[in-house]
Amino acid sequence: MCNLYAMTGSQQAIREAARVMTDRTGNLRPLPEIWPNTLAPIVRNAQDGRELVMACWGMPTPPNYLKGHRVDRGVTNIRNPTSTWWKRWEGVAHRCLVPLTAFSEPERLPDGTSRPVWFARSDGEPLAFFAGIWCRWTSVRKLADGETTDDLFGFLTTTANREVGAIHPKAMPVILTRQEELDLWMKGPLDDALQLQRPMPDNALTVANAPVGRNY
Repeated sequence: MCNLYAMTGSQQAIREAARVMTDRTGNLRPLPEIWPNTLAPIVRNAQDGRELVMACWGMPTPPNYLKGHRVDRGVTNIRNPTSTWWKRWEGVAHRCLVPLTAFSEPERLPDGTSRPVWFARSDGEPLAFFAGIWCRWTSVRKLADGETTDDLFGFLTTTANREVGAIHPKAMPVILTRQEELDLWMKGPLDDALQLQRPMPDNALTVANAPVGRNY
């Protein structure tokens, strides 16, 4: 399960690759560690074209998993988009692209601890996108904040390719790199868009150094 990723690339590169018409993020600084329940950039469809905005990572948790809990920290990874809980957010209005430059999976070590292993594109290109969904939801994300209304997002996962599977055999995020993939996810019929829920080809990723932010 991917619960840590980075977006340290160019804000302009996101706008160009995702064909963003409106950027509402202001001065988007590098984000070398993006954790669940924190803000990160997403690209979503809007009335006047695609817009780049900030949203909180973690879609609403299905109610049956919240019994006895006062806080909903959200669902970051979505494996089963055919679930009735997720289907309400799978139309074009709720699909999004989540820009990344690297993502991490935990490697279990012999002593029982774990360490993050980072993956990036092996072709040298820095930018890619998770296939995501988003919604606006009222819930208690942090007990100290009480009930808030937030824009939330999560992204699809699928079976792992060879590189990710060597560290985390169960799954990897759905990652899009080609323009036709981005367009299909953002505006294609649902059945066609869900064909993108597949692993990247073997050798498309490489183990990378931990991301660092640019100096200012």
